[in-house]
Amino acid sequence: MEKYAKGERNFDKAKLNGINLKDADLSSINLQYADLSEADLSNVNLSESNLYQINLTNACLTGASLKSASLDSANLNGSILSQADLSKATLNSTNLKNSNLERVNLNEANLTSASLIAATLSQANLVKVNLSSANLTSSNLERANLNRAILTNVKLINANLQFAQLQLSNLSKSDLSGANLTNAYLVGANIEDCNLTASCLQSANLEVASLQRTNLISANLDCANLKKVDLTQANIYGVSFDNADLIDAIMPDGEISVTKLNENILSMARKVINTEKAPAPVGPYNQAIVASGQMIFVAGQIAIDPRLGDVLHKDDVSKQTEQVMANLEAILTAAGATFENVVKTSVFLKDMNDFAAMNAIYAKYFPSDSAPARACVEVSRLPKDVLVEIECIAVV
Repeated sequence: MEKYAKGERNFDKAKLNGINLKDADLSSINLQYADLSEADLSNVNLSESNLYQINLTNACLTGASLKSASLDSANLNGSILSQADLSKATLNSTNLKNSNLERVNLNEANLTSASLIAATLSQANLVKVNLSSANLTSSNLERANLNRAILTNVKLINANLQFAQLQLSNLSKSDLSGANLTNAYLVGANIEDCNLTASCLQSANLEVASLQRTNLISANLDCANLKKVDLTQANIYGVSFDNADLIDAIMPDGEISVTKLNENILSMARKVINTEKAPAPVGPYNQAIVASGQMIFVAGQIAIDPRLGDVLHKDDVSKQTEQVMANLEAILTAAGATFENVVKTSVFLKDMNDFAAMNAIYAKYFPSDSAPARACVEVSRLPKDVLVEIECIAVV
């Protein structure tokens, strides 16, 4: 401290581990490559200092000022930086594993490729921070402010982001699998090409956010605000949308949603495939259907009246088809689906000469422009010697 008071600023490679510099004013000091592990630097002023590759392992920097300081490649593993001011500081490739950054100010700081595994950043100010390619696996960012932050290619696996502010942040190509984003504020955020597998976004606000090509398999979006969100080409297989608001959202197939899922309304992505390079449909079916969601496999149904438990209209294929369709509809309804959710059917006829009669009834339930893909075959015999059996696959 005497040397510093006399104007000395160059202390690179200094061995100062365990030193007590609490409340000291060391602004603009050069401590690159220095060892201050386990030092007490509470409330110290290190603003605009050169701390390149400094060793601050397990050091205490509570309330310290590190404004515009250079901490690139520094080691702060296990350090305490709660309520410290690191605004506009550079911490590229810095090791902050297991560090305590609660209520820290990292406004406009640069932490590119930094390691923050299992770090605590609850209620931290991370506005406009650059965390691109950083590793925040299992970190705690509860109620942190990340508005307009750059989070591209970031690892946030199993991170806690409950109530976090992420308005207009850029999370593109990041891994948030298993992350907890309950009640997070993501209005206008860029979440394109992200991995959100098994993440929790309950009651999150994602209005106008872009989730193009994002993997949302088994994610929880119950009660989320998804108004005007862009889900183009997103994978929503197994997603829970209970009570979510999808009004004006762009769904994975490019269609605009007009539903608010406040009841048992389905969230299937469904797209009709039609190519001139294959034979055109000649009935109430399409060449193929692209669909994502939960799959329902309905067993083959024949003309049994469930009230009587017996086959009806044994010699009338039209009336048997009506009963078959009624049975299919009952099962789909019980599964929370309708005929609109059916993507594939298989029809089995005892006699292909009955095709026209069966098809006339079938067409009443499936309009040609949106009908599912279909196969129809003649078989030698069907259960109970019925004339027709139909099975289907639905996606919700």
